[in-house]
Amino acid sequence: MQVPFFSFQESNRQVKEGLFQAFESVFESNNYILGSRLEEFERSYAKYNSVEFAIGVGNGLEALQICLLALNIGKGDEVIVPAHTFVATILAVINVGAKPVLVDADFESNNIDVNQIESKITAKTKAIIAVHMYGKPCDMDEIMFLAQKYSLYVVEDNAQAHGAKYKGKKTGSIGHINASSFYPVKNLGALGDGGVVTTNDKNLYLKCLKLRNYGSSVKYHYEELGLNSRLDELQAAFLTVKLNFLDGWNSERNKIAAKYFENLESTQFLSLPVKPKNEFDYEVFHLYTIKTKYRDELKQYLAINNIQTLIHYPIPTHLQKAYSFLGYKIGDFPITEAISNSTLSLPMFIGLSTEQIQHVSETLKTFTK
Repeated sequence: MQVPFFSFQESNRQVKEGLFQAFESVFESNNYILGSRLEEFERSYAKYNSVEFAIGVGNGLEALQICLLALNIGKGDEVIVPAHTFVATILAVINVGAKPVLVDADFESNNIDVNQIESKITAKTKAIIAVHMYGKPCDMDEIMFLAQKYSLYVVEDNAQAHGAKYKGKKTGSIGHINASSFYPVKNLGALGDGGVVTTNDKNLYLKCLKLRNYGSSVKYHYEELGLNSRLDELQAAFLTVKLNFLDGWNSERNKIAAKYFENLESTQFLSLPVKPKNEFDYEVFHLYTIKTKYRDELKQYLAINNIQTLIHYPIPTHLQKAYSFLGYKIGDFPITEAISNSTLSLPMFIGLSTEQIQHVSETLKTFTK
């Protein structure tokens, strides 16, 4: 039995007819940038995510940069970010000229350790970026409390958590301004690159509209130093179709995760994801990750048995060559390093069958024996 790490086959089958209709509609419109399909998607996504405003942009990295620029964060400022995250979170801070100040992770949740944030706050700190890793919400109450205490902004990086909830509130609706990605393998993914900014602040919304369009709100009049970062009409139309399926797809991801939990519970040498602490938290399992000190051997064993897995992320950003100028070294973030050395992501996608889940689980248990 072959088990890929990810497959578009079933999700694409479900949306194929709608996507073809959307393509024809955009093609016939002769309007491909900043048109009615983008406006329709922005309204739909804002409503879905329980916010006043959504701004479609080019990709997740630029969504983060636009958030920071909208908050006037730049040279001389510091932004607190998790050490355990995809590189884009940290790169966005660097790209606007600010300094990323890294905070170690919590081993169980894989999210930023909120107990370590306060000690990193200085007079130069302007914002905290909260990343909901693998689809599990951060402890937003504590993060928002610290932000209020020290007059900081909060930016949620919601790229891995479309549709997740923290105490009943949608992630991406809690921070002052928030960013997300529509990279194809996300829970809500485009057929190419794409991103979004969300906020309830009208002034930030209006500024983001300028920032994504070269700094202009009136053609050939430039009020900001902006970017060319516009979600195009075609991707917006595709995402409008796929948004209607998101809740169902997230429900399926939870069912797959439940089967993994049931099959792998009490398996020797394995650490499974931590389940939600209360009924009002809702995870969306962008990834289902396990931890084991035998990670590399397990990955190889699963591969021999036709099961594809991935490692998110094998080298933490603070140990990457390109980021050596930040001055961090091995041992500075021991939990993040432990996560990188022990985490393995199991197959997780729409259409993953019960038989495939069983094969993954039984093969994994055979290895541990």
